[in-house]
Order: sequence, then structure tokens, then C-alpha cells
Amino acid sequence: MPLFLRCFNMSAMQIPCRLVSNYVSRMRYLLELKEDDEACRKALSSGAFLLFHSFSPLLQKSDSKYMAPFVMASGKIEKARAESVLKGTFVDLRKAFFLLDGKDAPLLSKAQGLLRWHSTNLYCSRTGQRTHKNVSGSKRICSSEEIIYYPQVSPVIIVLVSDGAHCLLARQEAFPPGMYSALAGFCDIGETVEDSVQREVAEEVGLEISSLEYSASQHWPFPNSSLMIACHAMVQPGQNKIDLHHSELEDARWFDAKELTEALKRKRVPTKKEMGDVPFWIPPPWAVAHQLIKEWTESQQPS
Repeated sequence: MPLFLRCFNMSAMQIPCRLVSNYVSRMRYLLELKEDDEACRKALSSGAFLLFHSFSPLLQKSDSKYMAPFVMASGKIEKARAESVLKGTFVDLRKAFFLLDGKDAPLLSKAQGLLRWHSTNLYCSRTGQRTHKNVSGSKRICSSEEIIYYPQVSPVIIVLVSDGAHCLLARQEAFPPGMYSALAGFCDIGETVEDSVQREVAEEVGLEISSLEYSASQHWPFPNSSLMIACHAMVQPGQNKIDLHHSELEDARWFDAKELTEALKRKRVPTKKEMGDVPFWIPPPWAVAHQLIKEWTESQQPS
């Protein structure tokens, strides 16, 4: 199957056709590329591209590190030929996320999300007519009625629940062996973030939240471009008995700061051979779940 090279809104400093000096200038330039087809064509003629095959990015390995290379070319190329010439391998994005340096993950996440959105929005939901994308790929247009569609994301809450001395981590059956993470779930229509956190915690582990605090947010490409809204939450005093919803989760446990301090020291995913010697592991450092766990663990240390 032939594959295509695409450019996905890279920082303008990486596009050699124009140099910009500050954040505002970069954002204005990227807006121009999104909206002005001719300006985008000009940038594409000298742009750098990420390479995907069936939504899997090309990765190159150097020593023990993996990176996503930028390719200074455009057009079609066979998969095997691309891997041979570029000395890389197309890796499923879920697996790639555990191999990559954190700095490459956000751009690959955005690129794959945009590719997937285009592949599933080929037709207008009102007219049934074929839609077409603009040059930058920032939108799709139904020409029959000039209806414009923009990429959408689904809001998802991810919450680290604590009883004060422990925090709760869980795993789904689809997780890699031994990995535990914070609770997460999609926001229902009409819900606030607070409503979603309370409902998800009640549904998945049978606990009631007494308070919550916003921490951060992160784009997540699975299953189809989510905006992860990360929070810390406390359960009602004296309430820490887990009532697991087995259709949602495989397991959930309370962990103390000592256990999580050891988990945070592990800088990489354990190999299959090492799995038996590692009691559990947590998402990689650039994942917002890792950030929540690190924040909670540091909060437990003496001042």
C-alpha cells in the first residue's frame, strides 16, 4: 500500500520559508497557513514532513532512544521502501508512545489525530456529498452548501483519587501488563467537569468524591482525539473501600507514597523479562497521568 507524507502545523521556526521572532508571530503565521491555501502551498514546497502508514508513525532508533524523523520530501512511497531508505520502522502509536522521547509525542499525537479525523469525515452529514479538505488540512468543506467542518476533540476527565495517605490507581484489561494509571472517562453531554469526575469515580470504583482540584490538560489521540482534563480528588472521610465495576476495570488498588516513589524512579517501560521483578509500573513521564502521580507523591514528602 502506498503511503503519503504530510505536514502538520509544525512550529514556524521549523519551516524554512519564513523566520518569525516570537510566539505571537508564530501563531499568526500558523493561522495564515491554515486559512490561506496559497501561503500553505508555498510553505509545503520547502517544508518538513512526518511519515505515517495506516496511522502508525515512522520511528528511528538511535542507541536506546526512539525519535520521529522529519522528511524533506513529499509524495507517495511504498512502506518497505520508506523503512529501508529512512532506516526506521512504522510503529503503532500506542506502542510508540512508550518508546518516544516526550518532546516528540505531542506533535505525533496531533498529526495522527488529524489524519484519523480526515479519514472518518469524508462525507457531509447534512447533504451526504463528498467533502474536501483545504491545503493545510485544518478543515473540510462541503461544496454543495459551503458547510465547513473543523476537527473536534472529546473531553475526558482523568482523576487521581486520594484518601489522604494513599492514592488510587487502576488498570483496564487493554493496558500493557503491570501498568496502573489514574481513573479516566468521557464527559457526558450536559455535564460539567465536576459532574464527570464524581460520576466516573462512583461508577468505576464505588467511591464518593468530597473535593477536587484541577491540575493540567493534555491532548490524547486515543480512541479518537481526546482532551484530557486532569484533576486531583479526595474521597469522603473514612471512605476507601473499593467496589470495582468489572466491566470497566480489571483491577484497582490503593498505593502509598513509598510505592509510587519507586515507580517514578523507573525511567522506562520494563522489558518482558523484567516484568516479574517489577510489581507495577505507571505511564511514561510525558503523560498527564504520570504528572498527577508525581504531584501527589511529592505532596506527601515532608516539607
